[in-house]
Amino acid sequence: MIEAIIKRRSHRSFTDRKIEPEKLNEVLKAAMFAPTAKDRRPVEFIVVQDRDALARLSKMTPYSGFAKSAPAVVVICYDTQKGRRFREDCSISAAHIYLEATNQGLGTCFVQVADAEFGPELKGAVSLPGPEELIKKDLGIPERFRLQCMMPLGYPARGLPPHDECEFDRSRIHREKF
Repeated sequence: MIEAIIKRRSHRSFTDRKIEPEKLNEVLKAAMFAPTAKDRRPVEFIVVQDRDALARLSKMTPYSGFAKSAPAVVVICYDTQKGRRFREDCSISAAHIYLEATNQGLGTCFVQVADAEFGPELKGAVSLPGPEELIKKDLGIPERFRLQCMMPLGYPARGLPPHDECEFDRSRIHREKF
């Protein structure tokens, strides 16, 4: 496991290579096995691969522009009727996506949706309060759901170096008290 953690990087550019269904399935399986508060399993996933939909998603926030080059985007959704720990549960699922994507030779990046502002192309052009509401409308997501993030997924266009052992900083570890 530590190998995937050390290799995990945030990738924002991808090749045109399609993701094999088996690899995508393993990434989604890892996300679904993520723990949730009280084991209520309120997290659901939308896999978007349609090029037009990816182009629309890429305009949603100031940080999502690279999503249009991804072969897929996983939108992490949260059913508020099943749970109350929206940010925590979704973020753990996103971390599992990061790690299994790395394990499968894929790359991804956490793109914030909740509480994000619109991207430059949409700012002032949309009457909805923010990207979360617009994505829900665009993808037909029921009102009771919240959206934490999108995870563009694909084969990295360029390799990024793994984390270095020098990043392990013992001075940031405290025992018993700060």
